[in-house]
Amino acid sequence: MIAIPAGFTPQEYLSLERQHTVRHEYRRGLVYAMAGGSDDHSSLAVNLVTEINVHLRGSGCRVLSSDVKVNYAEDFYYYPDVFVTCEPRDDSDRYIKRYPKMICEVLSTSTQKFDRTEKFNDYKLIDTLEEYVLVSQDQMRVECFRLQPDKSWQLIAFERGEIATFKSIGLEVCVEELYRGTSVK
Repeated sequence: MIAIPAGFTPQEYLSLERQHTVRHEYRRGLVYAMAGGSDDHSSLAVNLVTEINVHLRGSGCRVLSSDVKVNYAEDFYYYPDVFVTCEPRDDSDRYIKRYPKMICEVLSTSTQKFDRTEKFNDYKLIDTLEEYVLVSQDQMRVECFRLQPDKSWQLIAFERGEIATFKSIGLEVCVEELYRGTSVK
C-alpha cells in the first residue's frame, strides 16, 4: 500500500473521501489508495456476505461490505471486505461504523502482511470486536482470530472439508461453500 505523501487530519481525510470516486483508507495521518481486487477476491467476499446475510436475517444484526468504513477514534478508517455490526449505535451514520462484532478480510498478496499485523492490531482496539477472519485466496484456508475471556486472541484455522465456525454470530458454514465459484482448489 502506498500512502499519499501528506499528513491528513481525520476531517481532511473524510472531506477527500466525499470528493473522490477512488476509495482511500486512513491510518494515523496517512491516506492510502485502495488497490483493485481479483475475481476470486470478489467472489470470496460475496460468498461471505451471502452466507452471513442469510444467517442473520431477522436478528437485528447487519452484514456490510467494503463500501462502508470502520472507524476507531481518530486513529483509522478502513474498508473491511465484510463485517457485522449488531449495535444500534451504528445506525446513526450510514457511511461509518464504529462497533463491529466481526470483521473479515480476504487476503491479497499486496495486503496480507498489513492485514495480519498493523490492521489487526488496530482492529483489536475496538471493544465490540469478537472475531477477526482472514480468508486466503491461495488455498482453502479460513483463519479466525477469536477474542478470549482473558482478552487474548486465539487462532482457529479451517480448511477444505471442515466447517468454519464463527461463534460471534453463531454461524457454521462448510469451507467449500465459501470458495464456491472461485479458482481456488
